[in-house]
Amino acid sequence: MNLHTDLSFVALVMQASVIVQAVLALLVGLSLWSWWQIFLKLFQLKRATQDTDAFEDAFWKGGDLNALYQSASQSRAAGTMEHIFTAGFREYAKHRKQGSNAAVTMDSARRAMRAAYQREIDTLEAHLAGLATVGSVSPYIGLFGTVWGIMNAFRGLANVSQATLANVAPGIAEALIATAIGLFAAIPAVVAYNRYTHDVDRLAVRCETFIEEFSNILQRQG
Repeated sequence: MNLHTDLSFVALVMQASVIVQAVLALLVGLSLWSWWQIFLKLFQLKRATQDTDAFEDAFWKGGDLNALYQSASQSRAAGTMEHIFTAGFREYAKHRKQGSNAAVTMDSARRAMRAAYQREIDTLEAHLAGLATVGSVSPYIGLFGTVWGIMNAFRGLANVSQATLANVAPGIAEALIATAIGLFAAIPAVVAYNRYTHDVDRLAVRCETFIEEFSNILQRQG
């Protein structure tokens, strides 16, 4: 009698119950989505950091603000800090042209920069909550698949007169695959979320510092 049982990964998945297969499919989908967002966010934050570095270098060289505004406003690839600068300087120039007093001018410019800052940070933080959700939920989804698979494995022993490890091993093995896939989906998502949240916070601090420093410059000019 051939007692050999195929315990390969593909065989275990194909022989799993419909519920376990659905759990595995869901976890694979979550993992693919999270990896897609991880790479997109990696390039987005890298580009935002590079644009911020380049703009700060150009800004603190002490050139003409009007020329810098024209260059930044006409750029199709303006970065985070450039958008904040153009929003503040546009509002400042408009109120100066209208002859508004210094307090109104500075308040409007600061509010414009704050609004632009919030929009930029919201863009950088997009989908980070999704990564956090995948990281926190995937292990529990995998655990559900594992519990369901083990239940089916033990229910199958009810029809066996003599239970052996060979009887229960395939069912437990296919159930544990769900836990493994859940961890595979969760760990990269959690690591990426923590890393990208830190990067966004650093950019946010740099932008807030720039708003204060640029406000002081505009106030001195006014």
